[in-house]
Amino acid sequence: MADKKRALISVSDKSGIAAFAKELASMGWEIISTGGTAGALREEGLEVREISQLTGFPQILDGRVKTLHPAVHGGILGKRDLPSHQEQMKEHGIENIDLVAVNLYPFLEVVSREGTSLEEAIENIDIGGPTMIRAAAKNYRDVIVVVDPSTYSTVVEELKSQGDVSPSTRFSLAQQAFAHTAFYDSVINSYFLSRTTGEKYGEEKDEFPPALSFPFVKAQELRYGENPQQKASFYREPFPSIYSIASAQQLQGKELSFNNINDLNAAWELVKEFEEPTAVAVKHTNPCGVGSAASLSGAYQKAYDSDPVSIFGGIVALNREVDQETASLMSQIFLEIIAAPSFSPEALEVLSRKKDLRLLQIPLDPGDSVEQGYDFKKVSGGLLLQEDLKENYDTSKWRVVTSRSPTEQEMGELLFALKVVKHVKSNSVVIGKREQTVGIGAGQMSRVGAVQIAVNQAGENARGAVIASDAFFPFKDSIEKAASAGITAVIQPGGSAGDEEVIEACNRYHIAMLFTGKRYFKH
Repeated sequence: MADKKRALISVSDKSGIAAFAKELASMGWEIISTGGTAGALREEGLEVREISQLTGFPQILDGRVKTLHPAVHGGILGKRDLPSHQEQMKEHGIENIDLVAVNLYPFLEVVSREGTSLEEAIENIDIGGPTMIRAAAKNYRDVIVVVDPSTYSTVVEELKSQGDVSPSTRFSLAQQAFAHTAFYDSVINSYFLSRTTGEKYGEEKDEFPPALSFPFVKAQELRYGENPQQKASFYREPFPSIYSIASAQQLQGKELSFNNINDLNAAWELVKEFEEPTAVAVKHTNPCGVGSAASLSGAYQKAYDSDPVSIFGGIVALNREVDQETASLMSQIFLEIIAAPSFSPEALEVLSRKKDLRLLQIPLDPGDSVEQGYDFKKVSGGLLLQEDLKENYDTSKWRVVTSRSPTEQEMGELLFALKVVKHVKSNSVVIGKREQTVGIGAGQMSRVGAVQIAVNQAGENARGAVIASDAFFPFKDSIEKAASAGITAVIQPGGSAGDEEVIEACNRYHIAMLFTGKRYFKH
């Protein structure tokens, strides 16, 4: 007679577990369970064998040790087709465990709650669960491992129709199991990396650790990627900041696409640079218009006027509540997305007439402009990791290198242009005037080419304007083009072998120039 089949069930998420256990019991399976799960199954009328009856050992240490026992792990890991394993199991009275249905302590849910202490988080780190899951997944040919309630029905259907679960399904379930424990450990790792306790052990923590593990959760399938022939999905961090794109609340409009999300992030990161009412228009991740003013409608009008052609079909981000006047201006053209901290009821009434227009509400964090994060870039076979370029702008460290110093008005304009150029693809320059971009040269192979594009776009508006560069000017040719267009002040990092030539050219044209000592490449 065949040995009785045994299922070990111990779940934190109990959705669907009673129905699953009843199906197994109806097929003659013995149900072994622990603590709360055993109680929940008994309440549903199921006969359950406690884990302590299997191990002959009570749970100890406030439940920290229940399943860490040879009777459990021997029953899971023993290979059915290996006589030596079966002999040893028989010698020690170890019974086969043929199915493991386990999901883990809700660590993520606990640490996502406001006010969770480190001690509470630690007590929600599952030890026995991941060990059983990994053991079952390792021995998937003999043990069915189930971690996701959505797969209960698949297991039941195959057991009923075939008398067993197919090798391909077993392998797929094992893949899910390893992904489940890997994600769980990664969340714990991410949480610990984000914590400081005041305790120090040995050397200071390496800011860039020797190994990386960052958890992400699929938020949605996207229609396609950057191009229609590419498949894509959007993943978010397990506990993203409420001030992030991942936590944005969509108030209306179609689902976001891959390019929408990418462009939205570029727009939002730029608009967060400014304290005064500001509007940012982005197209293909580059700003095409930025404006600041005393009113939000005035700021948007400046952003629009910067490049009325490119803004069409673009994304607009604003750092104030959208009012009716601003909404009315924006409703006059086709926009893909409008993002802001909030929308007034009157603004929503205006914008709701454009059913496909996506409206996103994202809170602004007052400290976000200086919060240091990380930037990732995927390369073939690897990942680049660097600090973000978020910072406070300490103008006292800027150095005047020309015979003429910038006026107070020019200093404000230079800071405005510098904040924008930091978010433009390199090589890049930005021409700014009266808190408005009037010319943007983006993504050029030569800096003089970027200047030429910006100057051409600015036209007569370049006269009396300032120019910001993301990196140093290697030669005087860029300055000569800027001077011929009427530029009066320049801000750049400095540090070129040709600095003296560039400074001399600025002095010749009575242009004030500042060196910041900081480069802002964005590739």
